[in-house]
Amino acid sequence: MSGITPTRRVRHEVRDGLLVMGFSLATSCLVTLVVMALTTGWL
Repeated sequence: MSGITPTRRVRHEVRDGLLVMGFSLATSCLVTLVVMALTTGWL
C-alpha cells in the first residue's frame, strides 16, 4: 500500500504543475495580446 501512495502523489503534483504552467502561459499570452492591442490602436 505504501508504494502506491507516493506514486499517486508525484503524478498529482506533476499534473498540478503542468496545469499551473499552462494557466501561466495562457495568462501571459492574453496580457501580451491586450497590451499589443492597446499600444497599436486595435482597441
